[in-house]
Amino acid sequence: MAKAGRSRRAFVCTACGGESAKWAGQCPDCGAWNTLEEQVVAPAAGGGRQGREQYAGDQGVRSLADVPADEESRQTTGTGELDRVLGGGLVVGAVILLGGDPGIGKSTLLLETVARLPAERRALYVTGEESLRQVGLRASRLNVSAEGLRLLAETSVEAILEAAMSERPGVMVIDSIQTLHSEALGSAPGSVAQVRECTAQLVRFAKQSGTTLFLVGHVTKEGQIAGPRVMEHMVDTVLYFESDSGSRYRLLRAVKNRFGAANELGVFAMLDTGLHEVKNPSAIFLSRHEEAVSGSVIMVTREGTRPLLVEVQALVNESPLANPRRVALGLDGNRLAMLLAVLQRHAGVSTFGEDVFINVVGGVRVSETASDLPSLTAVISSLRDRPVPQEWVQFGEVGLAGEIRPVPNGPERLAEAAKHGFRRALVPAKNLPPKAQRPRGMEIVPVSRLDQALDALF
Repeated sequence: MAKAGRSRRAFVCTACGGESAKWAGQCPDCGAWNTLEEQVVAPAAGGGRQGREQYAGDQGVRSLADVPADEESRQTTGTGELDRVLGGGLVVGAVILLGGDPGIGKSTLLLETVARLPAERRALYVTGEESLRQVGLRASRLNVSAEGLRLLAETSVEAILEAAMSERPGVMVIDSIQTLHSEALGSAPGSVAQVRECTAQLVRFAKQSGTTLFLVGHVTKEGQIAGPRVMEHMVDTVLYFESDSGSRYRLLRAVKNRFGAANELGVFAMLDTGLHEVKNPSAIFLSRHEEAVSGSVIMVTREGTRPLLVEVQALVNESPLANPRRVALGLDGNRLAMLLAVLQRHAGVSTFGEDVFINVVGGVRVSETASDLPSLTAVISSLRDRPVPQEWVQFGEVGLAGEIRPVPNGPERLAEAAKHGFRRALVPAKNLPPKAQRPRGMEIVPVSRLDQALDALF
């Protein structure tokens, strides 16, 4: 048994952060394989009650009836797309984790955000990866205002918290959490123990001081935020930056939000002068071919509270392989295989011996079931080489029995399609709105079975 006050060696799981006294092939806490790594673990300095009270006193046990239930006031960031993803703006004491690939624009977005905040809000930008000169050069390139923005280049979490208690910022940015280290631990920065401890101290400070905290997180090659998974549970909001290789458009997606709707989507364009919000993203995801082409269908999906028009393209071609390929980009590949089986069983259209490729234009990932009907009509359009007329828009879920099932928020989807000039819509019968709510000038065709939908289109 290790003596008190001395460091000890333990095997720490890189997936969950659990500790084990000896190495094993499988983590006893989370069950992951080959994730235990030997690290030097030091006892926390100033632990116990005294260590917890260095920021604020304990509030003690209170009755739920005594806790004020007033709605949280929000501070706008000056960027509509970011406010949408956050649920309306910044909340006092909220901790926001932002992840994304290297060079995608995480630091650019946060630097522009804190520079737009009013001077009385007081922003502190802490960088652990760049020098203050590098941050200044980026601010000059982005042409952002430097008034009221304070900078700190530091990697010790204790030094950062000491400076934050002196500055008392309203908003603080940590770029990035993987570069920080705590003097209470002997392991290297970026290790599971360091990331977990630094995040815990920063979250505790944000909650007790009311500071809105942004944490920038590195991602692994699988696209997950590096470090223990518990870090995403500790924060209030988790945002991911996404982009196709070579594309100038950036998608900011909320996967967790305690102060708003999850799965909200914000769209930005990366230009020479920084990130600019795209206020009408439906326009950039529609190709608008000069004439109708086979395999192309326009659908109305929904990301959070926003209806979004995207183009679904399908290519069906004779396969030279014994096992034809089923490739889906932006859609669930397993669901595509299921839909093709429904198509063969209930519509009599077989794709045996055919390669089926399906893609959502613009790099958008569609996870909702409203893409079922557009996906199948795009496949049939390509298989028969019969284009779907350009004035058509559609959405709907397809069940295993061949029925067309309704999807949420049908009237909002139709209103978005009418705003972009579409005049005919193929929708589930139960999504047919009352006459008073139908967009003017739009013909709505309700269907309840898959064969009815194919007859209406082809």
